Amino acid sequence: MLKYKFWARKTDRGRHFLHKDAGRAFLSVPGFVRRIILSWLSAVTAEYIMLPGELRDLALLNGLANMSPARVVGITGTIFFFLTGLSCSLNTRIFERWGMAAAGAVLIVSALRASGGQGFLMICAGVLAVLILFAVYGWDGSREPAAEPGHRGKLHEFALAPKRTRRVYLWLSAGLSAAFFLFVSAWTVGRVYCFSSPTYDFGIFSQMFYYMKESGLPMTTLERDGLLSHFAVHVSPIYYLMLPFYRLAPVPAALQVLQAAVMTSAVIPLWEIGKRRSLTGGQRVMLCAVLFLYPAYSGGAGYDLHENCFLTPLILWMFCGIESGRSALTIGAAVLVWMVKEDAAVYVAAAALWLIVRTVLRPGKPDWRNLAVGTALLAASLGWFFLATGYLARYGDGVMTYRYGNFLYDGSSSLAAVVRSVFLNPMKAVYECADTEKLRFIAMTLLPLLGLPLLTRRYERYILLIPYILVNLMSDYRYQHDIFFQYMFGSGASLIYLTVLNLSDLRNGRRRFLVLAAAVLVSAAGFGGAVVPKAARYPVQAVRYYEYYQNIRDTLDTIPEHAPAAASTFYTAYLSRRETLYDIRYCSAEHLLSAEYIVLDLSSDSDYQKYASGGRDNGLDNLTELLEANGYEEYERLDSVLAIYRRGRPETLLR
Repeated sequence: MLKYKFWARKTDRGRHFLHKDAGRAFLSVPGFVRRIILSWLSAVTAEYIMLPGELRDLALLNGLANMSPARVVGITGTIFFFLTGLSCSLNTRIFERWGMAAAGAVLIVSALRASGGQGFLMICAGVLAVLILFAVYGWDGSREPAAEPGHRGKLHEFALAPKRTRRVYLWLSAGLSAAFFLFVSAWTVGRVYCFSSPTYDFGIFSQMFYYMKESGLPMTTLERDGLLSHFAVHVSPIYYLMLPFYRLAPVPAALQVLQAAVMTSAVIPLWEIGKRRSLTGGQRVMLCAVLFLYPAYSGGAGYDLHENCFLTPLILWMFCGIESGRSALTIGAAVLVWMVKEDAAVYVAAAALWLIVRTVLRPGKPDWRNLAVGTALLAASLGWFFLATGYLARYGDGVMTYRYGNFLYDGSSSLAAVVRSVFLNPMKAVYECADTEKLRFIAMTLLPLLGLPLLTRRYERYILLIPYILVNLMSDYRYQHDIFFQYMFGSGASLIYLTVLNLSDLRNGRRRFLVLAAAVLVSAAGFGGAVVPKAARYPVQAVRYYEYYQNIRDTLDTIPEHAPAAASTFYTAYLSRRETLYDIRYCSAEHLLSAEYIVLDLSSDSDYQKYASGGRDNGLDNLTELLEANGYEEYERLDSVLAIYRRGRPETLLR
């Protein structure tokens, strides 16, 4: 019986040689993934190089419009089948790894020549470093002992620790949780009590909860200048989880406290994940401290209540279900994530794709349950996304695709164009991540975690970075890469989870402790330098000028509780417990003059711009003349702070 002979040495750094396992190797999942990525990189590199020089500028969309998806698919398929045939008789693993690095290097150099820039160069250097490290060291396909169901050892160290020690760890975590809850509550409630929470987005949610309490429906007249369901703008039934608690204290400030409670609850699944990943009790306490001090997490509350606050605890619960092998918990958390917003499906889809890839790449017999759960979640996420966005496009206010206008090369408003753009030229996505604002954002979101989400040789984990790149870095909507807005709640959960995963790969407990201690210190520095100064001024201001703000509240309270009103943007939240309320800056003249009471912020320079004319810059004088001409009379005035106008005789109203 003929046997294969080896004429070349078997080394990890490898030479190409005939291998008795070559037939099996070409069928392996890692080999398939390497070949498809190499084929695609080679195809897009060729397509990009074939463009005329003036069309390679990544700041423009002309190049994408001149690239052919059919040609890229054809070249990718041709190269893939050639490599697959070659791998039947040769061990092409090393060639494939270095081929990916080479194709990536050519594409990166070509893109840098066409669209240079210091930030772009830095990002490109990082991408190329990952490709080279993969070529040199390969992918770590070993088992993850801490993630195995039934794994013992340090997994149960907390349970085996003395009862007194366990109590200390739990009390420390509870103390951190209480401090975080009080901090976020004081910050956000302070914004309400010093009239710093505007119509967009807090006023609309305050009125929406009033409607939910009264009728069970999420209606508002503030959001789009007329009575409308908020679910026509964003599909967010998750808000109903807050409604029973809001009924106990139906005031705007209660919503801020509820958001603080939701954010604080993320510590529970994080603690459980740390337990599954073999972190000791002390290490888990430090991990909780990292979460609470993470600037992008606490900072997410900086612009008042948003449904996104549910994303962090729910996504962590989903990962907790994956870690523990509890499919019911995983699916239940995923369903609740879908209920947060129409685009929240991207977080579940990324997690599901990672779970599928991790399962099929794991050595040994595949876990069919994980594979089934991952496949079901991926399919359901895509289905829910298209269903929700289709509903908004047909019956609602539409999908906010304008935030990705930097990728819509075909003039459409379809998110499919964004996918095609990245498929045709991934360097466009890299380029869009490299402007100055986004580099600062990357520093504020990755440095507090010591870059741990990126430090791994288990490259399938990079799939969990998709939400971070897609939601926060690719869009040119500036608020999505600002830590003081709500757009990091979802992707931040993935970054925290990646931090735990990669930290758990460190077998040395002392090293883990040092890494966590450093992360706590860096996060604390960012928290103290960026978040605390911004947050502290609101409660301090609310207390210091309590009498001033109380006078404003007393003046506003002279308006009857259910009377139709219109108000300047910073007064709508306080007046939101009524059926009809409009924001003067955004409402039509017809709706403005239909209100019985109109509240004017006399210190505002921007609320009345659309009424400005005749040399009057801020339009306030023109607006008051309009009101008086239509039968409104001054009802109350508080010095030079605010004025309330009340509709006079019905026959004088605009008809």
